[in-house]
Amino acid sequence: MAVKRISLEEFLTLANTHPVLDVRSPGEYLHAHIPGAISLPLFSDEERKVVGTAYKQQSKQVAVKIGSKYFGVKMVEMVETVEALFRGLQENSTPETPFTPRTVLVHCWRGGMRSAGVAWLLDLYGYQVYTLQGGYKAYRGWVLAQFEKEYPIQILGGYTGSGKTEVLKVMAQQSASVIDLEGLAGHKGSAFGNMGLPPQPSQEHFENKLANALFFAAQETNSPQPIWMEDESQRIGTVNIPTVLYQQMRKKPVYFLEIPFDARLDYICLHYGKFPKEQLVNAVIRIKKRLGGLETKTAINALVEDDVRGSFSVLLQYYDKQYGKGLERNRENPSSLVTRIEATIVDDQANAALVQAKQ
Repeated sequence: MAVKRISLEEFLTLANTHPVLDVRSPGEYLHAHIPGAISLPLFSDEERKVVGTAYKQQSKQVAVKIGSKYFGVKMVEMVETVEALFRGLQENSTPETPFTPRTVLVHCWRGGMRSAGVAWLLDLYGYQVYTLQGGYKAYRGWVLAQFEKEYPIQILGGYTGSGKTEVLKVMAQQSASVIDLEGLAGHKGSAFGNMGLPPQPSQEHFENKLANALFFAAQETNSPQPIWMEDESQRIGTVNIPTVLYQQMRKKPVYFLEIPFDARLDYICLHYGKFPKEQLVNAVIRIKKRLGGLETKTAINALVEDDVRGSFSVLLQYYDKQYGKGLERNRENPSSLVTRIEATIVDDQANAALVQAKQ
C-alpha cells in the first residue's frame, strides 16, 4: 500500500468512518484540534521546540537528524498505540458504526515532515494511510471559510428558563437539524452557565467544532429544511460566535417561546438551586455592575437566608430585561422576524410540538 495525500473535504468525509491521528505536539492538540481527532504526538512540546529551532537556525537536514533520534525510540510504542486503538474500535463497533480495519487518517500542522514520518511508519506496518494536504493549517482556513457561507438558519428564542436547549434536543431526536451552540461552547450562556460543567474549549477549538457542525448540518439539510440554533448573545462564557455568522443569525426568523414568569422561575430553581450557595453568590457578584447595587444585595441576602426562589426571582427579572433588549438589538425589522408562541409550562416535548406546528 502507498500513503495517499487527500483534500480537506475528502479527509473530513473519511473521518466519519476512520480514526484521525493528530501527530502534532500535546500542547498544540490541547489548544485546538479537528473534532474527533486522537492525539498521537510525534514529538513532545519540548522536542518540537528543539527541532523547530534547529530548522530555523541551522538547516532542514540538521532538524531531520534531531527529529529522527526522537522518532526512532518511539516507533514501536506508536504502532502499539494504533493497534490498541483499532482493537477498541472493533470491540465497540455496531451496525450503525461499522468498523473498517487498518485504515487511518494522519495530519500534522502543515502536512509536512511529522505526518509524513508517522504515515511512513504505519504504511510500512500495513495500514492504509491518508494524509491531509496542507495539514491543520489548511483545516483552519477551511474553518473560517465556513462562517462566510449562507445557511437556512432558524432561531429558537425565549426568556431565560424557557428550556430552549431541551426543546431543541427533542426536535433533533425527531430528525430536525440542530446545532447546539451551548453544547459546543460548554457553557449555558449566563453568569451561572459554567456550573457543573468542565472547562470551556479555547476560542479556536470552539470555532473548529462549530464549523464542523455547520458543514455536516448543511450536507444533511434538504431545502427547505432549516438548521435550528438557540438565540444566544455573541459571547457564550469565554468564547464568541464568529462575527460574520452571528450577524447572519440576527437576520434569521425567530420562534419565541412565551412562557409565564413563575413557570420559568420554577425551572430555574430546579436546575440551579442544587448548586452550592458559595457558587451562586459568586455568580451574582460577577454581574454586580449590570445588575445594580440594590438588586445584587437583595439577591445575595436571599441566598444567605436560603431563599433561593427569592434570589432567582430578582435575577430572572434582570435577565428578562436584558434578553428583551437583545431580541430587538441589531435585528432589522424584528417584528417581522419574530413569531411568538404561547406556552403555559416549561415542557420540552409539548413545546417542541408547538414550535414545529408554527413552521
